[in-house]
Amino acid sequence: MGITRKPKLTRGQFIGLLATAGITATAGYALYNYAPWLLDDERARQSRRPAVKSDGGSSPLRELVRCATLAASGHNAQPWKFALREDAIELHPDFTRRLPAVDPDNRELWISLGCAVENLLVAARAAGFEAAVSYPEAADVIRIRLIAGAPPGDALYAAIARRQNTRSAFDGRPVNPADFDRMQAMPLEPGIGLRFVVTPGELTTVGEYVARGNISQFADRAFVTELIRWVRFNKREALASLDGLHSRCMGTPEVPRWLGRRVLSNMKPEAQARADAAKLRSSSGVVVITSADDDKIAWVRTGQVYERFALTLTSQNLKLAFLNQPIEVAGIRGQFRSALGLGRTLPQLIVRFGYADALPQSLRRAVDDVIFPA
Repeated sequence: MGITRKPKLTRGQFIGLLATAGITATAGYALYNYAPWLLDDERARQSRRPAVKSDGGSSPLRELVRCATLAASGHNAQPWKFALREDAIELHPDFTRRLPAVDPDNRELWISLGCAVENLLVAARAAGFEAAVSYPEAADVIRIRLIAGAPPGDALYAAIARRQNTRSAFDGRPVNPADFDRMQAMPLEPGIGLRFVVTPGELTTVGEYVARGNISQFADRAFVTELIRWVRFNKREALASLDGLHSRCMGTPEVPRWLGRRVLSNMKPEAQARADAAKLRSSSGVVVITSADDDKIAWVRTGQVYERFALTLTSQNLKLAFLNQPIEVAGIRGQFRSALGLGRTLPQLIVRFGYADALPQSLRRAVDDVIFPA
C-alpha cells in the first residue's frame, strides 16, 4: 500500500491559511497574545537602553556583557556564556544552543561569538577601556583583557542598540556613493575579506545559489524541524524564551504554534526560494564575507567583521540581512565559491544590504542568564 503524503502549501495557500487563523484562533489566545501588558517592544527597548556606565549597582563589566548580548546570532539562539574576571571578560560557547541541522560544524556558532566580541570591544572603547583579544586556540574560550583609563569614545557605539537583521524587502535604491566608499574602506581583521556584489549579472548568480540552498534546506526534514523549534510564532512564546526568531521581527503575522508549525512543515521549498529572490532583487547589493582559513579563529574574526559592517551600515541608516543558504549547504558552498571567482578564499557569510523601514527588534535574555555564577 502506498504512503499518502500531505500536499505542500503554495504561497497563496499559506497567506490564506494565515488569514483564516485570524478568524479561527480562540478568543482566549488572542487576548493573551495581544494584551497591552505583554509589550515585547518595551522589553526590547529596555535591553537596548544606551548606557555603558554603571547604573543602580550594575558593574561596568556587566554593562559590557549586556552590549555583547545585543549582537547577531544564528536563529537568535544567543549561544554564549560570559565569565567576569578581575580585569577581563571571557566568552564561552554554549553548546546547548547549537544548531546541528543548519550548522553541524558549529561554524556559525563561533561566528555568533565573534559578533558578540565586536559589540563588547566597541562598548569597551566607549566606556574608556583598552581591550586585547585572545582567540580560541588551545581551549574553547575567547578572553578580552580590559585596561581602564583610555579616552572614552567609539563612533559605532550608538548603533549597537539599533542594529538588526531586517528580513523584509528593501526599497531598491542604490547606496549613496559616499556611504558605499565608507563601507569599502571599513577596517578588517587578518585573513578576512569583503567581496561586494552589485552588478546585475553577479546578483543573478547569487540569487540562483540562494534558490538552490533554499530548495535543499526546505526539503530536509531535520532543517525544518530545527527551524520550527526556534521560531517564536507569537508574543507569548517570544516573552517566555527571550530568544529565537519572533514572527513580528521577521515581518510575518503572529499565529498560534499549532498553525505556524503546520505552515512551515508544509511549505514548498520553491515558495521560500521565490520569497528570498524577491528580497534580493529589492536590495542595493550583496557582500560576501570571506576568510583565508576555515577554523575557530577565522570564524570568530568573521563574526567581528560582520558585526562591524552591520554597525557601520546601521550608523548610515542602511539595513542588512543574511542570505547564507549557499554556504550552509555543504554541497553548494564550493560551487558558489567558484561561481563568484573567490579563488582560495572561503565564503563565510552572504549579506544583502539596502534601505528599508525598521522591523520590531528581537528580544534578548537577561545578563544574569548568560553570566557564569561567581
